[in-house]
Amino acid sequence: MLLAGLKAGNPFELEEIETASVDALRQLQVVRMRQIIRHAFENSAPYKAKCLAASVGPDDFMRLEDLQKFPFCVKQDFRDHYPYGMFAVPLERVARIHASSGTTGKPAVVGYTQNDLATWAGLVARSLRAAGARAGDRVHNAYNYGLFTGGMGSHDGAQALGVTVIPVSGGQTERQVNLLVDLKPTIIMVTPSYLLNIADEFDRQGRSLDEIALRVALVGAEPWTEAMRSEINRRLNLQAVDYYGISEIIGPGVACECIETLDGPTLWEDHFYPEIIDPETGSVLPDGEWGELVITTLTKEALPVIRYRTRDITRLLPGTARPMRRLDRFAGRSDDMMIIRGVNVFPSQIEEQILLVPQLGGHFQIEIHRQGALDHVAINVELRAGSADAPAADIGKELGKRIKTMVGISATVNVVPVGSVERSQGKAVRVIDHRKML
Repeated sequence: MLLAGLKAGNPFELEEIETASVDALRQLQVVRMRQIIRHAFENSAPYKAKCLAASVGPDDFMRLEDLQKFPFCVKQDFRDHYPYGMFAVPLERVARIHASSGTTGKPAVVGYTQNDLATWAGLVARSLRAAGARAGDRVHNAYNYGLFTGGMGSHDGAQALGVTVIPVSGGQTERQVNLLVDLKPTIIMVTPSYLLNIADEFDRQGRSLDEIALRVALVGAEPWTEAMRSEINRRLNLQAVDYYGISEIIGPGVACECIETLDGPTLWEDHFYPEIIDPETGSVLPDGEWGELVITTLTKEALPVIRYRTRDITRLLPGTARPMRRLDRFAGRSDDMMIIRGVNVFPSQIEEQILLVPQLGGHFQIEIHRQGALDHVAINVELRAGSADAPAADIGKELGKRIKTMVGISATVNVVPVGSVERSQGKAVRVIDHRKML
């Protein structure tokens, strides 16, 4: 049996599972799936109730295709059984508790046993190594520490790998830049919107790229586009790598791009089994088709999650640098999707068009109002630093035409000076939907 874990001799070498055949990977998944379904059924009362309502139980799983018989888990389950009802071990076995942001209701509370924490650290370490981390690197961790999983999860993984950790957390952007210059980290872990904030502050201070040593950025925790990657790479002279995680599953370290291919995050399938479903019907779609990502944890003890609907829209692609499958660039989240006069729109589609206009930067916010019976969209977007003399009205008209042609909606575009759009210290707030406030 193939076991995942950092190599005792050299943590920078690939693990055995990372070079295994797809057949060996599937065999491991079947064994672990049987174990995790039984663990969840026998120890999580909410999950057992769901299975009984669906007339299915652990003995009904024999092969991977049988997973489709089992019920989905959704965010509402965490709210309905807040705070600890989803746990599958006694509280005295829980070594750490984290929680989602809870911005749209009660937070999802997640727990970890000591074994879970070791697994999590190992997966983040694997992600760092896949992104190009090497002995002697210094990691500037700008993910927020606290109940959010990004900060401590990324910290523990970097430490497990054996690189030097600089636990900066989010905020205090001027200080972030000073530390990048003074401490010379080679890797940064951060959200894409906040990395742009750092780049803005770097420019504001008049710093030279020769003063920093950043080589790689592990970027995640919110949707971002290839256009945003190009913007980040250009402004900070580094390579941005797509780094994926979700609190309800484990946190960061669910998937990461491999530096040698940069063709979408490799999902660590020895610990997480993916499916793509039609978000409307729930039916499973073949690899290569777009839909909602569903993940089953294969090794979690404290909080096993079977068929969790992530709401992230993507597709599964064949493995390249590793035998595990890859995730395509996220189109957005099904719960972030805006419906404007019958047209489905994701914020990432707007971002992509903005970054095609040379005079515009990556900071923007979308506001949606209801005017009479119709929806009205206003997009506030900043000029790029150094473009103060650009004709804002003409640029706004150009962007409006692009959005109408490529996205299919009409919008009022307000081109505003640098610094006008509210900055985030973590995840950006891209959409303010005033229709939901009526």
